[in-house]
Amino acid sequence: MSNVILKNVKKIYDKKVVIDGVNLEIKDKEFIVLVGASGCGKSTILRMIAGLEEISDGEILIGDKKVNNIHPKDRDIAFVFQSYALYPHMTVRENIAFGLKMRKVDKATIDKKVQEAAEILDLTEYLDRRPKQLSGGQRQRVALGRAIVRNPKVFLMDEPLSNLDAKLRVQMRSEIKKLHEKLQTTFIYVTHDQTEALTMGDRIVVLDKGHIQQVDTPEEIYNNPQNTFVAGFVGSPQMNFIKGELLDEKYAGLTAGIRPEKMITGGSIKLTMDVDITELLGSEKIVYFNIGESKCSAKVSAETQVDSKIDLSINPDDIYLFDKDGKRVN
Repeated sequence: MSNVILKNVKKIYDKKVVIDGVNLEIKDKEFIVLVGASGCGKSTILRMIAGLEEISDGEILIGDKKVNNIHPKDRDIAFVFQSYALYPHMTVRENIAFGLKMRKVDKATIDKKVQEAAEILDLTEYLDRRPKQLSGGQRQRVALGRAIVRNPKVFLMDEPLSNLDAKLRVQMRSEIKKLHEKLQTTFIYVTHDQTEALTMGDRIVVLDKGHIQQVDTPEEIYNNPQNTFVAGFVGSPQMNFIKGELLDEKYAGLTAGIRPEKMITGGSIKLTMDVDITELLGSEKIVYFNIGESKCSAKVSAETQVDSKIDLSINPDDIYLFDKDGKRVN
């Protein structure tokens, strides 16, 4: 079993609480993504699971075994960092094998594991090259290979794609998902990129200021956010937040949230707004305007004619309602 459990885990730096009583159960073989803005605590949680950061309070279990006082090398995890951390003077083969050599694994076993990892990651033809002869995506695959050969219970990945260009990030997202399906082990993945979270995770953990805001499937996170933080963090462009009474008096005192793609749906709430700017994004246009003091946007098809004004037609069923504390109420 390679489940991971956090029980009331806290982390305090210089009397400042940065992780405040986190409870989380990650299932065996699950691909779970920790997502949030910089400084929310997601990497700190990952490093505590790995044993690279001491926890201030609580318990961490890996495979139902408490690991609070177990050294990182004995936790049966593999960590893939943001930087590839490859040895430039070593070949791909030597980089992948390095950890096994340090553990005094016999040469035949090392050769077999390196070859298997290279085949999984499509690196066979690059085994005798050095890192400087590889692309960024190939270097990241080498870093993954170094983790794979250890056959760990849990893979921990801390923003592994952030140094890649946009096209490579898309490619590597699908490669990491395929890798998870092949290896059938637990992946815990940290990112600040909501697109990565939505496309990769079986479940997503949304974090803010050391607190878990919601844990759910990508579909539920997007379609059923439980508070304004989750609603505003997930989705691009972000959800529009408007004083409820500007849409209908029955929403007075509440904040109404509406996804940009739901602003023109032929619904019963009609508004005509002055257009600020329009952005063309290939097959879509994003139209920006103000409703009261709220900056808003609508996502429409590229063919939609947009002039100085935009006619909105909102379906009440597409409106999320939040109270003064930001909690979802409908």
